[in-house]
Amino acid sequence: MEESSTLLKARKEKMDELKESGVNLYPNDFKISNTIEQLQKLTQIELETQGEHVPTFGENVPTFGENGTIFAVAGRMMAVNKFGKSSFIRFKDRTGQIQAYIQKNFVGDSAYALFKKLDIGDFIGIEGTLFQTKTGEWTLLAKNLRLLSKSVRPLPEKYHGIKDPEKRYRQRYLDLIMNEPARDIFIKRSKIVSTMRRFFEARDFMEVETPMMQPLPGGAEATPFKTWHNALGMELFLRIAPELYLKRLVVGGFEKVFEINRNFRNEGVSTRHNPEFTMVEFYQAYATYEDMMDITEEMFRSIAMEVNGTHQIEYQGEVIDFAATSNNGKWQRISMIESLTTIGGIDNSIIDDPSKLLEIADQKGIKIIKKERYGKILTKLFDALVEPKLIQPTFITGYPVEVSPLSRKNDINPELTDRFELFIAGREIANGFSEINDPADQYERFAEQASQRTEGDTEAHIMDADYVEALEYGMPPTAGEGIGIDRLVMLLTDSPSIREVILFPHMKSNL
Repeated sequence: MEESSTLLKARKEKMDELKESGVNLYPNDFKISNTIEQLQKLTQIELETQGEHVPTFGENVPTFGENGTIFAVAGRMMAVNKFGKSSFIRFKDRTGQIQAYIQKNFVGDSAYALFKKLDIGDFIGIEGTLFQTKTGEWTLLAKNLRLLSKSVRPLPEKYHGIKDPEKRYRQRYLDLIMNEPARDIFIKRSKIVSTMRRFFEARDFMEVETPMMQPLPGGAEATPFKTWHNALGMELFLRIAPELYLKRLVVGGFEKVFEINRNFRNEGVSTRHNPEFTMVEFYQAYATYEDMMDITEEMFRSIAMEVNGTHQIEYQGEVIDFAATSNNGKWQRISMIESLTTIGGIDNSIIDDPSKLLEIADQKGIKIIKKERYGKILTKLFDALVEPKLIQPTFITGYPVEVSPLSRKNDINPELTDRFELFIAGREIANGFSEINDPADQYERFAEQASQRTEGDTEAHIMDADYVEALEYGMPPTAGEGIGIDRLVMLLTDSPSIREVILFPHMKSNL
């Protein structure tokens, strides 16, 4: 702490000296001609042109191209090696890092005097030509050097960086400066989202926006955040899901819609949960939950290939293959009940006996209230006994009606629904189903949810009379799905915690 305070004091004194000498510490008139990545591509072309020849570094510095093209590049200074009247530095912009050579004879006395007072972390602008050092490294020979932004605080020590995860998350800007792997995660995240958007647009889905503040929280079972609107004089809720609004749009005639949205759930924080998270939800008229599974497989394979160049990824030591298929040429699809017997180890003879299932739960330390409905008993046993074992992409189908208040009942077995959840690496990634478009059925489901709320289930759905009224105007047969983008990014970047893939995750106040 004392060393940091001393460095900070020294920097502020240096800044005062620069100001007194007439240096503008924060100008805004330097124009760049190229990014560092563009320079590196140009030098690669030059290498291919000149073959194995590497110019000798000496007094007559060989420059890039026949006419010694002048480039203007800017970035943050990350390292300095000083040799009297000359120095080598490394600086970086958003696209990469390059070496520059600063010599008094080239930049002049005034610019070199300024350079000697600069610090690692300062932003500089350099105009110059490119040459190769004796080791063959392409380097920018500075003909002009400008200070563009003075950093007051010193960056973390290069070789130690920022090791404390909490500091990395709280001061993400430092994490991005010092840790290239962190930068790569968020560059890849951006690519994942843009690839997903192009995937939907290519299939004639329309991107839409729905309210983030809603008079009723709906579309999922979760505890909402509450807020108050002064002008309207009413309580509002941050959305827990956009589902009911998106389906209103299907009623209105938009037959293919998607929204990349932020949701808010007032729940715990863990390696898999953040109270503010990102999902994509999409709905298609005249489609079934089976169509949604097909679309999901196609989309995940497309994203994996676009982002990682392969259908195979490694996640926390496990090789996961998005191209792997079961006998029917698709990812494994198995009903919840079948998974409990074949994967969870529950004897098939007692799978229909709630009392026996409660005994198993008690033996295995799975907390289930005795008055729980049969469907909820099944899902809690599934969560504990099956979900952690689903490593390869697997669709679990046939969810009970009791835990699926918005899902269409199965025509053959009305105790189950036409619903699936996708699991990869032992965690839920997506949830989709054929939608209820019978307003009477939807009303009854909401009524059942209301009774569960009176019994103490605070996360049960609230009766949304306006949504039921919308269904009464008619909604075509429809299927929809929600995919957790944060968890997908975790998979494709081999990140163990959701905090690694959210730029500014929520944390306890340190004030």
